[in-house]
Amino acid sequence: MNLAEKTGIETTELASGVRVVTERLPSMRSISVGLWVANGSRDEPANLSGISHFIEHMVFKGTRKRRTHHIAQRMEAVGGYLNAFTSKEYTCYYARALDEHLERSVDIVCDLVFNPTFPEREVEKEKDVVVEEMRMYDDVPEDLLFDRYEGVLFDGHSLARPVIGYPETVRSFSQSDLFGYLENRYTPDRIVVAAAGNLTHARVVRLVEQALEKAERPPNPSSHARDRVNGYTPKHLIENRPIQQAHLVLGTRGLDINDRRRMTMSLLNTVLGGGMSSRLNQNIREKYGYCYHIYSFANMLSDTGDFGVYMATDGAKVERSKKLIFRELDKLVQKPMSRQKLSQAQSQLKGALMLGLESLSNRMMRLGRMLLYDQPFRTLDEIIGSIEAVNETDLQHLAADLFDPEQFSSAVLMPG
Repeated sequence: MNLAEKTGIETTELASGVRVVTERLPSMRSISVGLWVANGSRDEPANLSGISHFIEHMVFKGTRKRRTHHIAQRMEAVGGYLNAFTSKEYTCYYARALDEHLERSVDIVCDLVFNPTFPEREVEKEKDVVVEEMRMYDDVPEDLLFDRYEGVLFDGHSLARPVIGYPETVRSFSQSDLFGYLENRYTPDRIVVAAAGNLTHARVVRLVEQALEKAERPPNPSSHARDRVNGYTPKHLIENRPIQQAHLVLGTRGLDINDRRRMTMSLLNTVLGGGMSSRLNQNIREKYGYCYHIYSFANMLSDTGDFGVYMATDGAKVERSKKLIFRELDKLVQKPMSRQKLSQAQSQLKGALMLGLESLSNRMMRLGRMLLYDQPFRTLDEIIGSIEAVNETDLQHLAADLFDPEQFSSAVLMPG
């Protein structure tokens, strides 16, 4: 049985090196299309920090085919939408529309990436917009805290820098910087077009070929090796801000996206901080009343990852809260979870996965990320099987590997 028969997913690599992946869902009446670039903030030199995010803004300011207002109207005129985002390791431009507008959707995302004009006047205006975006994030303690936390956890590496960059780097960007970076990093061999919905693979491939007819395979494909993640020494940061609550993150280096234990990590995260029934919520919020909001998180990148806990509480309760968090971590190390609790966590994770796949956008994003990271495409039954295969010993061993309090970094924003 081939991939398409097994999963409904098909892949094609075009002559230019662009890869196309689709999932046909004929029961739907809509489509989701995304153009993914294997380039994120970690790929930027320090003097161009934030340029990937800035380019993501600037492509909407005009292309060789369309002016700014035409870009905005292109999808909205047919009840669809167009957007983009930048992360540490990739950038995605995506459209959502009725299935009858597949051609329009493919054309617009390809146009944005391959035909931007970066008008100089718009470059200068957008610098102010992005600096205001930075100020907006600075006014949201949780957003600001995670930037500080990543700065501590990956200190000395490009992963420590915020995706959005810094005011001084953004204000230094020129039109030639944008074109140079685009030419160097947005090469066809680093691009994936992913689409899901009521479509056929052959038609998507044909539309991408038409939209990118002038794209050529670079002479040295995939020549941009990422800097290896540096060694890790736990660090601690405390910063005073004019806020009402203390916000804290405790975290450590975790698993990369290809680690065979990644499903165990997802289950461990579910047990510890995934919802109202999680250990952190039941003990620190419900039992002690120390917080309104607490959760754990697990991020997995190409060669590293992190695991941590976030909460907001009264400034006087920070140290006690840390002790309670570490107590919950230690329980997972010292005592195997009961079979009943593990089964509940598996059901929760399976439910979240299946409900998430009800969204076409989520399906498209799953396709894009998997192809970017060269991961195998699996059926839903295979994924559920991998969740059910995790046992109590797997969870305890992974907890023992990760939950050493001496290896946790911390970032705290204190009122004051």
